Amino acid sequence: MLYWGMIKYLIFDLDNTLYSSRHGLELGVAERLKAFCGEFLGIPEEEAWQERKAAKQYGTCLEWLMAEKGFTDVEAYIAAAHPKGEADRLPRDTDLRIFLSDIRLPKAILTNSPKEHADLILDKLSIAGLFSHIFDIRSSGFMGKPRPEVFRNALDVLEIEAKEALFVDDLPSNVEAFAGMGGKALLFDENGVHGECSVRRIRKLTEIRKFIGLRA
Repeated sequence: MLYWGMIKYLIFDLDNTLYSSRHGLELGVAERLKAFCGEFLGIPEEEAWQERKAAKQYGTCLEWLMAEKGFTDVEAYIAAAHPKGEADRLPRDTDLRIFLSDIRLPKAILTNSPKEHADLILDKLSIAGLFSHIFDIRSSGFMGKPRPEVFRNALDVLEIEAKEALFVDDLPSNVEAFAGMGGKALLFDENGVHGECSVRRIRKLTEIRKFIGLRA
């Protein structure tokens, strides 16, 4: 029996979850941030990026720079990571809009990206207006998932407990963190690239149906 009762809200990650990783948007972000970090730190890009990757306790590159490198120019970081035209290759997704619209539960976005990026992506996918809230990097005080404070902030605003939400994300660390708070979580592992994970995984978003009592 897969059906999970008591779900009052669906909470979705944004990037590489509501659209496929094959579009390469996140790879572009990583390359731009690698260059940004190298320039800010005054060291080769690869060296800067290896240092950032080693700091696994931080959910975002921005959080790492602010906590350990004295970085303060948040808007410059956001502009570098998310330039105009970054989502030009992303197609509209009518099937996704139909699928999400058919689920009669309120839905929210919880992303480590800024809201302007989220708005752009939702508009490009043709799913803008389907989400009651967009929780972005600013709304969490520039902290990122998988910090418990980030999830707690969203839950408090939505006025629900973790056990009343189903959270879907493409990163094991994020879904495991939410499950550790007593929430229901699914790992969106589109390409089967993740190894062991303590939560259930799906390869297609439409698989969510069976966990909320809808016909697959």
